[in-house]
Amino acid sequence: MKYYYDLHLHSCLSPCGDMDMTPNNIVNMAKLLGLDVIALTDHNSTLNCKAAMEVGREIGLVVIPGMELTTSEDIHAVCLFPTLEKANNWNEFVDSKRVKIKNKAEIYGRQVIMNSLDVEIGEVEHLLLPSSNIGITEVYRKAKEFGGICYPAHIDRDSLSILSVLGEIDEYCGFKTAELADIKKEPALKKQHPILNSMNIITCSDAHYLENTKEAENFLELDTLSSESVIQYLDNNKASRARY
Repeated sequence: MKYYYDLHLHSCLSPCGDMDMTPNNIVNMAKLLGLDVIALTDHNSTLNCKAAMEVGREIGLVVIPGMELTTSEDIHAVCLFPTLEKANNWNEFVDSKRVKIKNKAEIYGRQVIMNSLDVEIGEVEHLLLPSSNIGITEVYRKAKEFGGICYPAHIDRDSLSILSVLGEIDEYCGFKTAELADIKKEPALKKQHPILNSMNIITCSDAHYLENTKEAENFLELDTLSSESVIQYLDNNKASRARY
């Protein structure tokens, strides 16, 4: 079956995320747009995943717990996990590898943790934007150790992407999937970087504002829908890449 997705969304926990990006607003907007599965991927943190997953269960939308990690090279990589427990274990690991700089909310924005009723229950003290000391060549294998997967985010962008920083995707990294911001760039990128021909290509919104969430345009072909089935699909070189 076709299941429509947006696997790269930020909440108000990300300092650059709009305060309207609450767990309820994110999940209900996705439902209104006709999506079947989303992933919450705040910068270097999973702390709002619990609330979003609870809302998803209430309204019948699969929410995958995840994170947009900033590697030591300032490359963004999406990390997804089949369970909240595994995601939170990854969060603790990443937190131990982050540079700790106190957030200045008046400059960077607040970093708000919410419950499933959109009530503020905390705020992250240290800025979530700086890079970790986890390298791009090790992040896939590290995420696998924690029971998840990882792939480079928005590879077609001019900054904070693996191609803009390194100019290539080395097969040693182990990635099975790559994310594009603009799917129209796929043919040209595959000519420039043949490794992409053996990878799954997805496109996501990287939404920091509700209005930027993807509509039901891009899909995965799955037998059943769950966090586990999506992750298994994205970690399989032989996965079907039908999307439209």
